[in-house]
Amino acid sequence: MMYNHELILIRTETEYDDIGNPIKVEEKNPVLCQVNSIGSNEFYDAAAQGLKPEIEFVVHGYEYFGEQVVEFEGVRYSVIRVYRESFEEIELTCERDIANG
Repeated sequence: MMYNHELILIRTETEYDDIGNPIKVEEKNPVLCQVNSIGSNEFYDAAAQGLKPEIEFVVHGYEYFGEQVVEFEGVRYSVIRVYRESFEEIELTCERDIANG
């Protein structure tokens, strides 16, 4: 596997200000990944369920902690499927995250 692209895993946590207002804080963790395209079968199967997979990232399993938002080349994606390919590799199937730009 060639991990020659940078992917930013984004974890969002809620903190509170001095008067108790919730504030969402993002923690960004850059990792190296492999980028795969979505196969036509997977695309149409997901579309039948209302999902729009666009891209797949393969990352090291020890670097992924359940993040549901990632950023690749300035575009945010939502993780719609996580598949553990092996002990060391996890596939993240993603769709463009319209809500977060």
